[in-house]
Amino acid sequence: MARVHSKHTYVSLAGNDLSTYVNDSDWTRTTDVRKLTTYGSDNEVYAGGLGDGSSDLSGRYDNTASTGPRAVIEPLIGTTAELVFRPEGSGPGLPERTVQVIVGEYKETHPVAEYVMWTVKLQHSGDVTHSTQA
Repeated sequence: MARVHSKHTYVSLAGNDLSTYVNDSDWTRTTDVRKLTTYGSDNEVYAGGLGDGSSDLSGRYDNTASTGPRAVIEPLIGTTAELVFRPEGSGPGLPERTVQVIVGEYKETHPVAEYVMWTVKLQHSGDVTHSTQA
């Protein structure tokens, strides 16, 4: 089994490469589960429903005026934007996922003895495009 190091992960939001600001991210896909059990059954019967998903990005705050996370993310709160996620990094033949997201909660934390950190919650909206980078 091949191992892939997370340091190569690439993420962009609304066409802005945030990879240099992100130190943790996740990609979650779920589905609704529908109960189909009828009278006379001894066990529950289920079927998968609509797919759903979300992603969270977080990292060390950077006050770069036009490209830092605050400058990119805060104006997008409550809007739909494109998320591009490349878990193995950028390069020919590597996987890429693209999905529209609703940009939700943007949060900054300011611990007294640490760096300022940020987090954003992204709700997937619509179909995910799975592709291989050219």
